[in-house]
Amino acid sequence: MLLHLSTWTEVESYLKQSQGIILPIGSTEQHGPTGLIGTDAICAEAIAKGVGEAASAVVGPTINVGMALHHTGFPGSISLKPSTLIQLIQDYITSLTRSGFTKFFFINGHGGNIATLKAAFSESYAHLSDLNIPNADRVQCRLGNWFMCGSVYKLAKELYGNQEGSHATPSEVALTQYVYPDAIKQAPLSPDVASGHPIYGAADFRRRYPDGRMGSNPALATPEHGKQFYELAVKDLSNSYLEFLNAE
Repeated sequence: MLLHLSTWTEVESYLKQSQGIILPIGSTEQHGPTGLIGTDAICAEAIAKGVGEAASAVVGPTINVGMALHHTGFPGSISLKPSTLIQLIQDYITSLTRSGFTKFFFINGHGGNIATLKAAFSESYAHLSDLNIPNADRVQCRLGNWFMCGSVYKLAKELYGNQEGSHATPSEVALTQYVYPDAIKQAPLSPDVASGHPIYGAADFRRRYPDGRMGSNPALATPEHGKQFYELAVKDLSNSYLEFLNAE
């Protein structure tokens, strides 16, 4: 059940049965010479829809822009400041809590969002309490990073070994190829790819990682691999969502 394709009466009926909602969040940032700029949001959205179908849950609109300041040295990348993303998440949660939702399961496709999202959850709990919104003390938020699912991590290692890397990875590129087979990109990739450098500002990041990749070889990606990653992530996160939904 996609929130944006539902009516308010349908949502009201749903809330009589469940107070859980799935919110996909990603990023709009460079993913190397062959990775789509929308990769993180595409992956999160596709998997969230799959989990929503498997778990009979409402899926909210995808948050396409995240915290990606270190990628903004590459054209097309868009980022929110951490403080902006915290406020956005707080406003989402506040609006939906007023409606009656209390269980917020964020399916995340971008590692750079993790710290900010955890901070946003803490600020949201305090904000709801200050507003005395009904059921504020029952609101719980959970973060599900699809790329950190045990089965996904295991398959990536089996398929790609050390060439999985940590950004513009073949696993995430494969998933976008599965979702959007008409948008598969080809470009020459140097066999020498930077890895292991700390992340600072955008100019420093581009200097250390000149083509945007971080230890990865996305040329290994295939749509068939993407289908495998999709199915594994949906299964793992569906179980996680249902456990979260039914927990006290």
